[in-house]
Amino acid sequence: MKTVGVVYHPKNQAAPFVAEKTVALLKNLGTETWMASAWDTAEVRQKSSGTDLIVTVGGDGTILRTANAVIPGSTCITGINLGRLGFLTEVSAEDTGEKIPALVRGEGWIDERALLQADLTLPGTDEGAPKQHFEALNDIVVARGEVTRIIHIETSINGDILTTYRADGVIMATATGSTGYALAAGGPVMHPNSRDFLLIPILPHLGLGYNMVLPEESEVELHISNTHAATLNVDGHTSCSLPDGAAITIRHSPHTIRFLRSMPKTPFYSTIEKRLKV
Repeated sequence: MKTVGVVYHPKNQAAPFVAEKTVALLKNLGTETWMASAWDTAEVRQKSSGTDLIVTVGGDGTILRTANAVIPGSTCITGINLGRLGFLTEVSAEDTGEKIPALVRGEGWIDERALLQADLTLPGTDEGAPKQHFEALNDIVVARGEVTRIIHIETSINGDILTTYRADGVIMATATGSTGYALAAGGPVMHPNSRDFLLIPILPHLGLGYNMVLPEESEVELHISNTHAATLNVDGHTSCSLPDGAAITIRHSPHTIRFLRSMPKTPFYSTIEKRLKV
């Protein structure tokens, strides 16, 4: 590998120190390297072009921010875990001196994950005008805003009306995101390499309350019908207000995120219980 970036969580006290040590290690290995805060998306996006690998220092949230910055590129990501759960992170801080050189030497394997994409249309937008576009590795959540009342979300799949959810919200999750907020909301755990995705209502009041697994070719449309604003949240770090009449179209993304793994390819099902016990 010629160029390796290091992206760290700026609010984690240990992360900058571990990031600097990792940069020094990479320079000793003869690679070009750079370092940036995970919260500086523009800088990470600019520097990731032409970068072979990005090593994140933090937790899964740091990886989610970094993943958003590299889309639609093919730069691989490896995570040094300073968080708790670490579903996406790969290397412990103690193993950095051993695992990172091995990855730079090309001894890892590629774990490719599916993404969702969302297009947001606000009321009053001219037909043909550019829509706000989002990509998600974990989930896209439409939920109630500052007013603590249920919201109404008219939902259709592939153009066919499904229902109007009267609920705290709706989660659209990838297989990767199935072990996050979707799991806490009662959703199923999916194999991380599945390309299907989930539709999960959050605390529905009457009506249809079942979780649904949708094939990758599905297209879901969510229409907001409220007197008070809802919110759109993407991967837990991108958020915007949804007024009455807003519409979100969600589908499988043509892009993917590539993780460079050093751990053996252990069966997912034999490790899931251990991972979920914090």
